[in-house]
This record gives sequence, structure tokens and C-alpha cells, in this order.
Amino acid sequence: MLLKAENINFKYRGDKYILKDINLSVNTNEVVGIVAPSGFGKTTFAKILAGYIKPDKGNVILEGCEKKKNAFNPIQLIFQHPEKSVNPKWKMKKILNEAYEPSDEMIESMGIKKEWLNRWPSELSGGELQRFCVLRALSPETKFLIADEMTTMLDAITQAQIWNVVIDYCKKNSIGLIVISHDKDLVNIVCDRVINLEDNKEVDSVIEVKENII
Repeated sequence: MLLKAENINFKYRGDKYILKDINLSVNTNEVVGIVAPSGFGKTTFAKILAGYIKPDKGNVILEGCEKKKNAFNPIQLIFQHPEKSVNPKWKMKKILNEAYEPSDEMIESMGIKKEWLNRWPSELSGGELQRFCVLRALSPETKFLIADEMTTMLDAITQAQIWNVVIDYCKKNSIGLIVISHDKDLVNIVCDRVINLEDNKEVDSVIEVKENII
């Protein structure tokens, strides 16, 4: 299965293009990093790949999987701020089961305590809430996962735990993973290759993927 972005161009009304002729190709079973300074459209590009916004020019193509309207999106996007990704009027169990019903083993592996399932989003910390957002995206129907600064706001131990679970799950289930991060060390550790969005070129120096982040 292949996710392709071909000649993506995008600008906000009245502004210059923040994405210009961007190309990307990601296979399942591949971990690809995207880096660039602030203001170069990394989050905008992630939203375009996931289908949240349309480019002014260019196309996003998902080969080998039909993306149906009003169905589960096989390209899942995890944002930096989890509180903006959940319904504050739903309890966590409903939020989680909106996508699918994960096994007890998956819930435990993500460090989620069962009593949290009956809490409101406002009753959880940012790290606790992000665990739910990540787990919710790991549906059996997910084919590509985009992690946009997914663990930036979390402590080092929580970051390591979440990344280990995500990478292991993606490898075992043939899910393509796109990592967007300012953390160059993280990107170099977890990614097979890295694309610099600033010049639309692949970065030469990438460390081999390790079995565990810690």
C-alpha cells in the first residue's frame, strides 16, 4: 500500500505559498520523518495528507485502499494538543470506542488505567489524554499514521512509552508511520528516512531504527 503526495501547493488567503511543489511517497512498513523550521507548513501538510484540508494544487493518492466518504479514515492524524481532538461532553470510554474497541492488552500497553475510562477529558492531564488519542488512532482499519509533534508536550518517560508502543504496533500491523517533529534526535532514531520540507529533499544522515526508544 502506498500514500503519495504529488506536487502539493497550498497558501492561506492573501498569503504566499507555504507549500510549493511538495512530493512525498510512503509505503506501509515504513517510518518517514518530516522536518522543517517553524512556519514551513508541516502541520498544514499533515492535514492535507489526512484529508482535513484540500491543496490549492496537487493530489494525495492512497494506492491499494479505497477511502470512503463518511467511513473511518485509513489515514489517521494525531495532533500535538489532545484537548483539541476530543469531545469535552463525552466520557473517555465513548471517545475511545468512537473509533473501535481496543483490547485490554492495548489499553494497558498505553499506560491507561481502567478508572480513566469513566472520566471526562477535563479530569485528565495532557499526557493521560494524549494516550487515549494515540490509542484511538491505532484502529485495525488504520493504514497510515501521522504523528504531528505527538509527544512534544509530554515528559521523557511518557514519550518513550508511547513511541515504543506506536512503533511496535505499526511494524506488526504494516502501518506506514509519518513522524513530524522538531526533535532531531527522535526523528533520527525512529525513522527510516527523513524529508526536509524546507527544500523538499531527503536528509542524508539517518540513524538506523532501534528496537526501543529507551
